[in-house]
Amino acid sequence: MVSSNTMRMRAGASAARPDYTADDFPHSPLVAFYEVTRACNLLCRHCRAEAQAHSDPRELKPMTSLALIDDLAKFPKPPLLVLTGGDPIKRRDIFEIVHHAVASGLKTAMTPSATKLVTTDAVQRLKTAGLHRLAVSLDGADAATHDNFRRVPGSFQRTMEIIADAADCGLPLQINTTIARHNFHQIDAIAEALAAFPIVLWSVFFLVPTGRALADQRITPDEFELAFEKLYQQGLTRKYAIKTTEAPHYRRFVLEKMRQTVHRSEDITARHPVMPNIVGTNDGRGVMFISHIGEIFPSGFLPVLCGTFPSDSVVHTYQSAPLFLDLRNPEKLKGKCGACQYRDICGGSRARAYGLTGDPLAAEPDCLYGESYYQNQNSNRSLPICLV
Repeated sequence: MVSSNTMRMRAGASAARPDYTADDFPHSPLVAFYEVTRACNLLCRHCRAEAQAHSDPRELKPMTSLALIDDLAKFPKPPLLVLTGGDPIKRRDIFEIVHHAVASGLKTAMTPSATKLVTTDAVQRLKTAGLHRLAVSLDGADAATHDNFRRVPGSFQRTMEIIADAADCGLPLQINTTIARHNFHQIDAIAEALAAFPIVLWSVFFLVPTGRALADQRITPDEFELAFEKLYQQGLTRKYAIKTTEAPHYRRFVLEKMRQTVHRSEDITARHPVMPNIVGTNDGRGVMFISHIGEIFPSGFLPVLCGTFPSDSVVHTYQSAPLFLDLRNPEKLKGKCGACQYRDICGGSRARAYGLTGDPLAAEPDCLYGESYYQNQNSNRSLPICLV
């Protein structure tokens, strides 16, 4: 029998909304990230954006940003909009952007940096503007680990204060954690620390070498499996949901765990009602990213230009750009990922494949699974997984 906490964790493994399925991939993303600025007061070691202290003069102007939001709202299924950066709170018109997005029918979240700009008043104003969720980063179980990674003393304490402010005004809260060499050993300790906070989701990001993030900061394939086990076990008891980012092979890990709870001949989805939530999002597949100057990418961690707003529609780019189409086609995957029985719901991190090989369709470099499938491709393709 599967506990309610287990089901919550497994649903969190995909974080898909109930009305979004793999059938929606061709026409609508589940999540759209808009990098409203690259300005930020932190100097984080893993920063995808290589953020700077001041805004880029090419940054989309206020009216163009609102037009971008209007375009996103035209998707057949409007996505969850995540306002990111840099530090989105550094944009002077950020509250207007949030209000406009909410009024346009987009559920809107934000990932501000933990600086003095995120005041108690700012948090309340975001709540009043209709922000759906606030996400802050916690990258260590203690101040020393977190602050060293963020390269600003006191950022851990500032994070704690923002968490308190969000809780006080009733703004739903998400914690983001980047797993890398510096904190791999702290996964359980971080999970325990988060239990004291009123959070709805722990989003665990596995480092991709892009921007300031270096390849030698990431953990090994063996350590990925150990991390997955820790996250799975934590999810059995925690009240908050747990999802992974840039680790789609965690879905494979969860499915293998599920197989242990049902008879091998049974359809997993028939016994586990959370399975429809595992829709298999990935870079460019249910996900898109728009940069501070309007560049359209499959994700923020896969910086291959597919279009530029406002010259190109975000809807048309997502639906028709060649790279987006390839990323949504499992037949295009190469090596062990192309042969793997889990390719439809995993497919490996396309961003990590690109970051380490230069090919967004190459095999996931940090997954141990699938070598036997690659070596025996024909026989293993006759063993399909029942998917949504």
